[in-house]
Amino acid sequence: MTLLDIQDIHSYYGNIHALKGISLTIGEGEIVTLIGANGAGKTTTLRAISGLLKPSQGRILFDGEDLAPYKAHEIVFKGISMVPEGRGVFSRLTVAENLDLGAYHRQDHSEIARDLERVFVLFPRLRERRSQVAGTLSGGEQQMLATARALMAHPRLLLMDEPSMGLAPILVESIFEKFDEINQDGTTILLVEQNANMALKAANRGYVLQTGEIVLSDSAQGLRSNTMVQKAYMGME
Repeated sequence: MTLLDIQDIHSYYGNIHALKGISLTIGEGEIVTLIGANGAGKTTTLRAISGLLKPSQGRILFDGEDLAPYKAHEIVFKGISMVPEGRGVFSRLTVAENLDLGAYHRQDHSEIARDLERVFVLFPRLRERRSQVAGTLSGGEQQMLATARALMAHPRLLLMDEPSMGLAPILVESIFEKFDEINQDGTTILLVEQNANMALKAANRGYVLQTGEIVLSDSAQGLRSNTMVQKAYMGME
């Protein structure tokens, strides 16, 4: 079943035409990745889905419903959470307070408790650091916290923006391993990532963005074996 259906969206930053007719679909239960260079439109696509940037043209359907009338916080209520580039944790609040804010709109207290236990099992370091101020965490721990905070909203679709940025390779491996566990628990994932090799290992399918346009789409394995992708995004000759 199609969970997200993006139909010919155009977005602008002032006079800059950032997205030039993007169309893509994500099926429920998939991990789909967007790869491309800086400035290709990857983050802009996530901002459009999450309601932070309203497209000037086209439609974004989530579970068949047009998201155009909804504000960003209302889209969270609909079941879409975003982990922003740079993590964006509340640095002066504790780990526990950050996680509480992830569930701020929910009233199902028993389910919130279950989700809190779920993220502590997924990221045991956060249980150990639950009383620590978030700004004193390492970069890897902050990425764990940002992901866990988004999961506390109990999303059907999780948007991940550059989760490997600024992390040591061993931490990147650890974070990406968690995506499969999150997905196996029933959360669909749209992953934006410059580390194309890691992204395509994690994903089922992928799209390649260049200057605001999708130039290629295929299975993850198909993209990994594509000569253009290998040369442009994976450092292979």
